[in-house]
Amino acid sequence: MNAPPIPQLSLFHLLLFPFLLLFLLFPLSLSLSLSFLRFVWDSWIKGFLVYLRLEKSLLPNSIEAYRHDIRLLAQFLALEHPGLSPEQVTLNHLRAFIKYLNEIPLSAGSQARVLSGIKAFFHFLILEDHITKNPAELLQGPKLSRKIPDVLELHEIDAMAAVIDTMKPEGLRNRAILETMYSCGLRVSETVNLKISAIYVEEEFIRVTGKGDKERLVPIGQTALKFIDMYLREQRNHMTPKPGNTDILFLNRRGSKLSRVMVFYLIKEWAERAGIQKNISPHTLRHSFASSLVEAGADLRAVQQMLGHESITTTEIYTHIDRSYLQQVVHDYHPRSKK
Repeated sequence: MNAPPIPQLSLFHLLLFPFLLLFLLFPLSLSLSLSFLRFVWDSWIKGFLVYLRLEKSLLPNSIEAYRHDIRLLAQFLALEHPGLSPEQVTLNHLRAFIKYLNEIPLSAGSQARVLSGIKAFFHFLILEDHITKNPAELLQGPKLSRKIPDVLELHEIDAMAAVIDTMKPEGLRNRAILETMYSCGLRVSETVNLKISAIYVEEEFIRVTGKGDKERLVPIGQTALKFIDMYLREQRNHMTPKPGNTDILFLNRRGSKLSRVMVFYLIKEWAERAGIQKNISPHTLRHSFASSLVEAGADLRAVQQMLGHESITTTEIYTHIDRSYLQQVVHDYHPRSKK
Protein backbone atom coordinates (compact mmCIF):
# COMPACT_ATOMS: atom_id res chain seq x y z
CA MET A 1 0.00 0.00 0.00
CA ASN A 2 1.34 3.41 -0.94
CA ALA A 3 1.73 6.03 1.84
CA PRO A 4 -0.55 9.09 1.60
CA PRO A 5 1.09 12.09 0.00
CA ILE A 6 2.53 14.77 2.31
CA PRO A 7 0.53 17.99 1.88
CA GLN A 8 2.47 20.84 0.42
CA LEU A 9 2.42 24.12 2.40
CA SER A 10 1.97 27.21 0.33
CA LEU A 11 3.79 30.47 0.98
CA PHE A 12 0.54 31.83 2.41
CA HIS A 13 0.42 29.08 5.05
CA LEU A 14 4.07 29.65 5.93
CA LEU A 15 3.44 33.38 6.44
CA LEU A 16 0.27 32.70 8.46
CA PHE A 17 1.92 30.24 10.85
CA PRO A 18 3.72 32.79 13.16
CA PHE A 19 0.51 34.80 13.57
CA LEU A 20 -1.45 31.67 14.37
CA LEU A 21 1.15 30.64 16.97
CA LEU A 22 1.05 34.13 18.52
CA PHE A 23 -2.76 33.97 18.66
CA LEU A 24 -2.64 30.64 20.47
CA LEU A 25 0.10 31.60 22.94
CA PHE A 26 -1.09 35.15 23.73
CA PRO A 27 -3.72 34.12 26.35
CA LEU A 28 -1.15 31.96 28.11
CA SER A 29 1.39 34.77 28.02
CA LEU A 30 -1.19 37.25 29.36
CA SER A 31 -2.20 34.83 32.13
CA LEU A 32 1.43 34.35 33.16
CA SER A 33 1.98 38.12 33.12
CA LEU A 34 -1.05 38.79 35.33
CA SER A 35 -0.03 35.99 37.69
CA PHE A 36 3.42 37.53 38.02
CA LEU A 37 1.84 40.94 38.78
CA ARG A 38 -0.33 39.39 41.48
CA PHE A 39 2.82 37.83 42.92
CA VAL A 40 4.54 41.24 42.93
CA TRP A 41 1.58 42.90 44.66
CA ASP A 42 1.29 40.07 47.19
CA SER A 43 4.98 40.03 48.02
CA TRP A 44 5.18 43.81 48.47
CA ILE A 45 2.03 43.86 50.59
CA LYS A 46 3.48 41.08 52.79
CA GLY A 47 6.68 43.09 53.17
CA PHE A 48 4.64 46.15 54.11
CA LEU A 49 2.78 44.22 56.81
CA VAL A 50 6.06 42.91 58.26
CA TYR A 51 7.35 46.51 58.30
CA LEU A 52 4.25 47.64 60.24
CA ARG A 53 4.65 44.85 62.77
CA LEU A 54 8.40 45.00 63.35
CA GLU A 55 9.33 48.64 62.77
CA LYS A 56 6.08 50.44 63.61
CA SER A 57 5.04 47.99 66.36
CA LEU A 58 1.40 48.18 65.33
CA LEU A 59 -1.20 45.95 66.90
CA PRO A 60 -2.68 43.04 64.89
CA ASN A 61 -6.02 44.83 64.42
CA SER A 62 -4.31 47.88 62.92
CA ILE A 63 -2.16 45.71 60.64
CA GLU A 64 -5.24 43.84 59.42
CA ALA A 65 -6.95 47.17 58.61
CA TYR A 66 -3.92 48.25 56.53
CA ARG A 67 -3.90 44.88 54.75
CA HIS A 68 -7.59 45.21 53.86
CA ASP A 69 -7.14 48.75 52.51
CA ILE A 70 -4.16 47.93 50.28
CA ARG A 71 -5.90 44.78 48.99
CA LEU A 72 -8.88 46.95 48.09
CA LEU A 73 -6.59 49.23 46.05
CA ALA A 74 -4.92 46.27 44.33
CA GLN A 75 -8.29 44.76 43.39
CA PHE A 76 -9.54 48.06 41.99
CA LEU A 77 -6.44 48.53 39.85
CA ALA A 78 -6.60 44.91 38.64
CA LEU A 79 -10.14 45.53 37.36
CA GLU A 80 -9.67 49.01 35.96
CA HIS A 81 -6.06 48.73 34.76
CA PRO A 82 -5.10 45.07 34.23
CA GLY A 83 -1.36 44.61 34.07
CA LEU A 84 -0.55 47.67 36.20
CA SER A 85 2.35 47.01 38.55
CA PRO A 86 2.83 48.93 41.84
CA GLU A 87 5.70 50.99 40.41
CA GLN A 88 3.45 52.10 37.52
CA VAL A 89 0.74 53.53 39.78
CA THR A 90 0.29 57.29 39.34
CA LEU A 91 -1.53 60.04 41.20
CA ASN A 92 -4.38 59.85 38.68
CA HIS A 93 -4.84 56.14 39.37
CA LEU A 94 -5.11 56.86 43.09
CA ARG A 95 -7.53 59.74 42.53
CA ALA A 96 -9.74 57.40 40.50
CA PHE A 97 -9.63 54.94 43.40
CA ILE A 98 -10.69 57.64 45.90
CA LYS A 99 -13.55 58.56 43.55
CA TYR A 100 -14.56 54.90 43.48
CA LEU A 101 -14.60 54.81 47.31
CA ASN A 102 -16.86 57.85 47.31
CA GLU A 103 -19.26 56.13 44.91
CA ILE A 104 -19.51 52.85 46.90
CA PRO A 105 -20.32 54.89 49.11
CA LEU A 106 -17.73 54.86 51.89
CA SER A 107 -17.95 57.34 54.75
CA ALA A 108 -15.49 60.22 54.91
CA GLY A 109 -13.88 58.73 58.01
CA SER A 110 -13.38 55.34 56.34
CA GLN A 111 -11.99 57.04 53.21
CA ALA A 112 -9.50 58.93 55.36
CA ARG A 113 -8.37 55.67 56.97
CA VAL A 114 -7.90 54.02 53.56
CA LEU A 115 -5.99 57.08 52.34
CA SER A 116 -3.69 56.86 55.36
CA GLY A 117 -2.97 53.21 54.51
CA ILE A 118 -2.19 54.02 50.88
CA LYS A 119 0.23 56.79 51.86
CA ALA A 120 1.96 54.47 54.34
CA PHE A 121 2.24 51.69 51.72
CA PHE A 122 3.89 53.85 49.07
CA HIS A 123 6.14 55.44 51.70
CA PHE A 124 7.29 51.90 52.53
CA LEU A 125 7.99 51.23 48.84
CA ILE A 126 10.15 54.37 48.75
CA LEU A 127 12.09 53.20 51.83
CA GLU A 128 12.69 49.80 50.22
CA ASP A 129 13.80 51.37 46.89
CA HIS A 130 11.00 49.61 45.02
CA ILE A 131 9.88 52.96 43.57
CA THR A 132 11.61 56.30 43.14
CA LYS A 133 8.57 58.62 43.23
CA ASN A 134 5.67 58.51 45.67
CA PRO A 135 2.37 58.80 43.75
CA ALA A 136 0.40 59.31 46.99
CA GLU A 137 2.44 62.30 48.13
CA LEU A 138 -0.07 64.86 46.80
CA LEU A 139 -3.15 62.71 47.25
CA GLN A 140 -5.89 64.47 49.19
CA GLY A 141 -8.82 62.86 50.94
CA PRO A 142 -12.16 64.11 52.22
CA LYS A 143 -12.34 66.84 54.83
CA LEU A 144 -13.39 65.45 58.18
CA SER A 145 -15.69 67.28 60.52
CA ARG A 146 -14.54 67.40 64.12
CA LYS A 147 -17.58 65.63 65.55
CA ILE A 148 -17.76 65.75 69.31
CA PRO A 149 -19.26 62.56 70.76
CA ASP A 150 -21.55 62.46 73.77
CA VAL A 151 -19.98 62.72 77.20
CA LEU A 152 -21.31 61.46 80.49
CA GLU A 153 -21.86 63.64 83.53
CA LEU A 154 -20.82 62.35 86.94
CA HIS A 155 -24.41 61.58 87.94
CA GLU A 156 -24.74 59.43 84.80
CA ILE A 157 -21.58 57.50 85.67
CA ASP A 158 -23.04 56.99 89.16
CA ALA A 159 -26.32 55.77 87.63
CA MET A 160 -24.47 53.20 85.51
CA ALA A 161 -22.50 52.04 88.55
CA ALA A 162 -25.72 51.68 90.55
CA VAL A 163 -27.26 49.17 88.11
CA ILE A 164 -24.29 46.78 88.47
CA ASP A 165 -25.22 44.12 91.03
CA THR A 166 -21.97 43.40 92.86
CA MET A 167 -23.57 40.36 94.53
CA LYS A 168 -23.65 38.51 91.20
CA PRO A 169 -20.65 36.40 90.07
CA GLU A 170 -19.30 39.01 87.65
CA GLY A 171 -20.59 42.03 89.59
CA LEU A 172 -17.36 43.15 91.26
CA ARG A 173 -15.44 42.60 88.02
CA ASN A 174 -17.92 44.73 86.08
CA ARG A 175 -17.86 47.53 88.66
CA ALA A 176 -14.05 47.47 88.62
CA ILE A 177 -14.07 47.72 84.81
CA LEU A 178 -16.37 50.76 84.84
CA GLU A 179 -14.43 52.56 87.57
CA THR A 180 -11.03 51.82 85.97
CA MET A 181 -12.04 52.98 82.49
CA TYR A 182 -13.54 56.21 83.81
CA SER A 183 -10.79 56.83 86.37
CA CYS A 184 -7.93 56.33 83.89
CA GLY A 185 -9.42 57.16 80.48
CA LEU A 186 -8.44 53.78 79.05
CA ARG A 187 -9.18 52.48 75.58
CA VAL A 188 -11.16 49.24 75.57
CA SER A 189 -8.13 47.32 74.23
CA GLU A 190 -6.00 48.72 77.06
CA THR A 191 -8.65 47.66 79.58
CA VAL A 192 -8.93 44.04 78.48
CA ASN A 193 -5.12 43.73 78.37
CA LEU A 194 -4.50 45.36 81.76
CA LYS A 195 -2.24 43.20 83.91
CA ILE A 196 -2.31 42.63 87.66
CA SER A 197 1.45 43.27 87.80
CA ALA A 198 0.88 46.69 86.19
CA ILE A 199 -1.16 47.99 89.15
CA TYR A 200 0.90 49.95 91.70
CA VAL A 201 -1.47 50.31 94.64
CA GLU A 202 0.82 52.25 96.98
CA GLU A 203 1.81 54.74 94.28
CA GLU A 204 -1.78 54.90 92.89
CA PHE A 205 -0.61 54.39 89.30
CA ILE A 206 -1.17 51.78 86.61
CA ARG A 207 1.14 50.92 83.73
CA VAL A 208 -0.80 50.93 80.46
CA THR A 209 0.31 49.42 77.14
CA GLY A 210 -1.24 51.50 74.38
CA LYS A 211 -1.01 51.75 70.62
CA GLY A 212 2.26 50.57 69.13
CA ASP A 213 3.07 48.75 72.41
CA LYS A 214 3.98 52.10 73.95
CA GLU A 215 3.79 52.15 77.73
CA ARG A 216 2.65 55.02 79.92
CA LEU A 217 1.92 55.55 83.61
CA VAL A 218 -1.57 56.77 84.46
CA PRO A 219 -2.87 57.79 87.90
CA ILE A 220 -5.76 55.70 89.21
CA GLY A 221 -8.35 56.87 91.74
CA GLN A 222 -9.19 55.40 95.13
CA THR A 223 -12.64 54.23 94.04
CA ALA A 224 -11.23 52.20 91.16
CA LEU A 225 -8.51 50.72 93.38
CA LYS A 226 -11.11 49.76 96.00
CA PHE A 227 -13.22 47.78 93.54
CA ILE A 228 -10.15 46.19 91.92
CA ASP A 229 -9.03 45.02 95.38
CA MET A 230 -12.51 43.63 96.16
CA TYR A 231 -12.66 41.88 92.80
CA LEU A 232 -9.20 40.33 93.29
CA ARG A 233 -9.89 39.10 96.82
CA GLU A 234 -13.44 37.83 96.34
CA GLN A 235 -13.48 36.64 92.72
CA ARG A 236 -10.32 36.82 90.64
CA ASN A 237 -8.01 35.02 93.09
CA HIS A 238 -10.40 32.07 93.21
CA MET A 239 -10.42 31.55 89.43
CA THR A 240 -8.22 29.27 87.35
CA PRO A 241 -6.88 31.34 84.43
CA LYS A 242 -6.36 29.75 81.05
CA PRO A 243 -2.71 29.46 79.88
CA GLY A 244 -1.36 32.88 78.96
CA ASN A 245 -3.97 34.71 81.08
CA THR A 246 -2.42 34.33 84.53
CA ASP A 247 -1.50 38.02 84.82
CA ILE A 248 -4.58 39.42 83.03
CA LEU A 249 -6.79 41.36 85.46
CA PHE A 250 -10.25 41.04 83.95
CA LEU A 251 -11.27 37.48 83.04
CA ASN A 252 -14.51 35.86 81.91
CA ARG A 253 -16.01 32.92 83.81
CA ARG A 254 -13.96 30.48 81.69
CA GLY A 255 -10.70 32.06 82.82
CA SER A 256 -9.92 33.80 79.52
CA LYS A 257 -9.29 37.45 78.73
CA LEU A 258 -12.42 39.47 77.99
CA SER A 259 -13.04 40.44 74.38
CA ARG A 260 -13.45 44.06 73.35
CA VAL A 261 -16.92 43.25 72.03
CA MET A 262 -17.92 41.89 75.45
CA VAL A 263 -16.93 45.15 77.14
CA PHE A 264 -18.82 47.10 74.48
CA TYR A 265 -22.01 45.14 75.18
CA LEU A 266 -21.60 45.47 78.94
CA ILE A 267 -21.33 49.25 78.79
CA LYS A 268 -24.30 49.47 76.39
CA GLU A 269 -26.34 47.35 78.82
CA TRP A 270 -25.43 49.45 81.87
CA ALA A 271 -26.32 52.69 80.07
CA GLU A 272 -29.65 51.30 78.89
CA ARG A 273 -30.58 50.01 82.35
CA ALA A 274 -29.58 53.39 83.85
CA GLY A 275 -32.00 55.14 81.47
CA ILE A 276 -29.28 57.05 79.60
CA GLN A 277 -30.46 58.02 76.11
CA LYS A 278 -27.06 59.03 74.73
CA ASN A 279 -25.09 56.98 72.20
CA ILE A 280 -22.73 55.21 74.58
CA SER A 281 -19.61 53.17 73.81
CA PRO A 282 -16.43 52.32 75.76
CA HIS A 283 -14.80 55.38 74.17
CA THR A 284 -17.48 57.57 75.79
CA LEU A 285 -15.91 56.87 79.18
CA ARG A 286 -12.48 57.84 77.83
CA HIS A 287 -13.85 61.05 76.38
CA SER A 288 -15.74 61.83 79.59
CA PHE A 289 -12.49 61.36 81.53
CA ALA A 290 -10.66 63.92 79.38
CA SER A 291 -13.56 66.35 79.29
CA SER A 292 -14.00 66.39 83.07
CA LEU A 293 -10.29 67.03 83.61
CA VAL A 294 -10.03 69.94 81.18
CA GLU A 295 -13.23 71.58 82.35
CA ALA A 296 -11.85 71.44 85.90
CA GLY A 297 -8.71 73.28 84.72
CA ALA A 298 -6.25 70.45 84.02
CA ASP A 299 -3.32 71.21 81.73
CA LEU A 300 -3.95 69.92 78.20
CA ARG A 301 -0.43 68.48 77.94
CA ALA A 302 -0.99 66.42 81.08
CA VAL A 303 -4.27 65.10 79.65
CA GLN A 304 -2.46 64.28 76.39
CA GLN A 305 0.13 62.23 78.28
CA MET A 306 -2.50 60.33 80.27
CA LEU A 307 -4.50 59.52 77.14
CA GLY A 308 -1.37 58.38 75.30
CA HIS A 309 -1.82 60.73 72.34
CA GLU A 310 1.20 61.46 70.19
CA SER A 311 -0.24 64.79 69.00
CA ILE A 312 -1.82 67.51 71.12
CA THR A 313 -4.25 68.05 68.23
CA THR A 314 -5.81 64.65 68.88
CA THR A 315 -6.30 65.60 72.53
CA GLU A 316 -8.03 68.82 71.48
CA ILE A 317 -10.46 66.80 69.36
CA TYR A 318 -11.23 64.48 72.27
CA THR A 319 -11.60 67.32 74.71
CA HIS A 320 -15.02 68.92 74.87
CA ILE A 321 -15.82 72.10 76.77
CA ASP A 322 -19.45 73.17 77.08
CA ARG A 323 -20.41 76.48 75.48
CA SER A 324 -21.99 77.54 78.76
CA TYR A 325 -18.60 77.05 80.45
CA LEU A 326 -16.84 79.18 77.84
CA GLN A 327 -19.50 81.88 78.16
CA GLN A 328 -19.04 81.87 81.93
CA VAL A 329 -15.26 82.26 81.55
CA VAL A 330 -15.73 85.32 79.32
CA HIS A 331 -18.38 86.75 81.64
CA ASP A 332 -16.16 86.36 84.71
CA TYR A 333 -12.84 87.55 83.30
CA HIS A 334 -13.27 89.77 80.22
CA PRO A 335 -13.36 93.51 81.06
CA ARG A 336 -15.99 94.29 78.41
CA SER A 337 -18.38 91.51 79.40
CA LYS A 338 -19.80 93.33 82.43
CA LYS A 339 -22.39 96.07 82.22
